Amino acid sequence: MSSVPSLPRCLCLALPLWLLPLGGAAAPASADLNQAWGALADNRLAEAQRVLGAAPSTRPAQLAWAVAEMTRPPVTEAHRRAAERVFQELARGDDEVGAQAEYLRARLHQLHDVPADETGAAGLYRALAARRPHSHWAQLGLVKLALLELYRRPDPADAAADRLAPAEAALAQIEEPALRRDLHLQIGQAGVALQQPLGRLLPHLVAADRLGGLTSAAREDLIVQIGVLSLRAGQLDQAQAYFARYLQDYPANTRAYTVTQLQEQIRRRRAQESAP
Repeated sequence: MSSVPSLPRCLCLALPLWLLPLGGAAAPASADLNQAWGALADNRLAEAQRVLGAAPSTRPAQLAWAVAEMTRPPVTEAHRRAAERVFQELARGDDEVGAQAEYLRARLHQLHDVPADETGAAGLYRALAARRPHSHWAQLGLVKLALLELYRRPDPADAAADRLAPAEAALAQIEEPALRRDLHLQIGQAGVALQQPLGRLLPHLVAADRLGGLTSAAREDLIVQIGVLSLRAGQLDQAQAYFARYLQDYPANTRAYTVTQLQEQIRRRRAQESAP
C-alpha cells in the first residue's frame, strides 16, 4: 500500500461528488499531499488545486485532486458521470485508494443521483464489504447500508418486515468500535421512532454508551434517554444508575431538577412494590 496520505475520513461524507477528467503529470510529494488535504478540510480549494497541480498521476494524488474538483460548482450531470468513471477506475485497485473510491462511488449514487439510486449504492457497499471486509471504508459502507435499511421508505407490501433486523445483523461484521457505537445508537434511535419494544432497543443504546467516545452534548442526551426509557420499561435499577450518573456528571445543567424528580418516582414505585 502506498505511504502517500489518502482521503481523510472526515471528508468522505461532507464534500459534493463531482470532478473533471484526470490526466498525467508529476505527483506531489507526501508533504504536499498532506498540505492539499489540509487545504481541502478548510475549504481552501484554490490552494489545494495549486499544490496538487493540474493533473497528478499517482492514485492517492488523483483521489485528492478529484475531491478538490468535487467542491467546485456548478454540479452537472456531466460532472456526475465523470465522477462515476474516475471512481470506477480507481476502485479497480486492490489498495486503500481503491476502497475509498468504491465507497465514494456508492455515496455518489446514494446522495447525488436524481432520484437517489439507493439500490445501486447498496450493491456497491455489499461488493466492497465482500472484497475488502476489514477496510475502514468497507466497514463504513456497511454502516451506511444498515442505515439505508433502517430508514428506507416503507413498502406497503412488506409492512410487517422487521426493519431493525438487517442493521442488527450487520453488527457482526463491524469491527471498529466507533462504527459499532454509531450503529448501535442508530438502531436504538430508529427503534424509538418505529415504536419497537423497549426491551429490544434499550440494549443498543446501552451498548452505544458503553463503547463511549460521544461528544459531551450527545453523551448527556443519551444518559437521560436511557434513564427515561429504562424507567418506562420497569428497569428501575438501570434507570436509577443512569439518573445518578447524570446528576454526578451534569449537576448544574437545566435537566438536573427533572432527573431528581424522576428519581423520586423510582423511590415511590419501590416503596409501593415493597409495601405489604
